Amino acid sequence: MKTLIVVIHPDFNNSVINKKWVESLQKYPDKFYIHLLHQVYPNENIDIKSEQKLVEQYEKIVFQFPFYWFNCPPLFKKWLDNVLTYNWAYGSKSGYQLEGKKIALAISVGIEENEFGPTERYKYSLEELLRPFELTFEYIKADYKPFFAYYGIELNSSKEWVEKSIVPYLEFLNKL
Repeated sequence: MKTLIVVIHPDFNNSVINKKWVESLQKYPDKFYIHLLHQVYPNENIDIKSEQKLVEQYEKIVFQFPFYWFNCPPLFKKWLDNVLTYNWAYGSKSGYQLEGKKIALAISVGIEENEFGPTERYKYSLEELLRPFELTFEYIKADYKPFFAYYGIELNSSKEWVEKSIVPYLEFLNKL
């Protein structure tokens, strides 16, 4: 079964790593369905029912985005707020359409990995900073999986460095 890759990047055409990841995934149309959220909704008017029907079709869903300002792009937050509706994603009597579905995050991070942590510049690990996503997906009874992160994009944008990210990303996706 294919994996749904929801790509949330506000400047995808000028992206270095997220664009390369998508190009690599497009080589495997039998394994991955790529949903470029900003291209589908350039005005950010999300079609809630369409998004719900889309995610219902997949057992594995990956949200791919750049991590900046210690969070996700705003359209992803809007997607979560609008698509994960009461009595569809959660509820007292019905809902839980994502129950048991494997959900993971694939993140490009500008900062080097060693800058995250209690004694480091940014005080918290990336895992700690991503806890709201973990809690959100656990709340709707999805099977939240460990995230994939590729660090250091601010200082490393050479073609070779970007190419090095592809194999680990594909391995991560194949293990979901």
